[in-house]
Amino acid sequence: MKLIKLDAIDSTNDFLKGISNKQEVQNFTVVTAENQMKGKGQMGSKWDSESGKNLIMSVLVKGFLFDNEAVFDLNIVISLAVIRVLKKYNIPELSIKWPNDIMSANKKIGGILIENSIKGDGTITSIVGLGLNVNQADFQNLPRASSLALICNTTFDKEEILFTIVSEMEEIITDYASKSSVLWEEYVSELFRIGIPTAFTDENQNNFMGIIKGVSNIGKLQILLEDDSVCEYNLKEVQMLY
Repeated sequence: MKLIKLDAIDSTNDFLKGISNKQEVQNFTVVTAENQMKGKGQMGSKWDSESGKNLIMSVLVKGFLFDNEAVFDLNIVISLAVIRVLKKYNIPELSIKWPNDIMSANKKIGGILIENSIKGDGTITSIVGLGLNVNQADFQNLPRASSLALICNTTFDKEEILFTIVSEMEEIITDYASKSSVLWEEYVSELFRIGIPTAFTDENQNNFMGIIKGVSNIGKLQILLEDDSVCEYNLKEVQMLY
């Protein structure tokens, strides 16, 4: 992998997207930044990070996705890579809050943003953004956020975590074709509040109770409702209340 280190940038995703549009960029090229001024989360939400404390990275992935109906496969790969690596660091009570927030117990410690672009020849190139709260200790006005350092009461080597995550990503991608069903099962088993009665609200602000059962093959969240029907939701069509 090629590593590009930046001190400060508006967005590592935008930077990597910009250079990949202008020149041939090696697969699994990684861009990191100590400070990101315009970090993005899902659906345009903002990602704040204390300068120098956290892992802010974007990775170019090409030659993996070929079908627009299968783009959620990359969410599976990245989420599992992060979870597997954090388990090696003994981070407790890890889970994936659908579609790709990384949780420790009920605290968010990371988020993934994947941006896909379809080229003229039909191939799909992806920019995978990951923000992981590593050594930040202060989350003012963010009661649901935490970091590896706060959870484990120690500091961590950000670059070591970066290399380990990218290595795990590459390994999962290499094995994906032969292990996709097993990896989907692993992803579902790691879902936050899987199988637990949970309160939700839909896009019309209607509150309801349901139980997360899994994820559809195009990445929709499957929730068992009180009438025993299973409803599927896209991102922003449903919000968990916890």
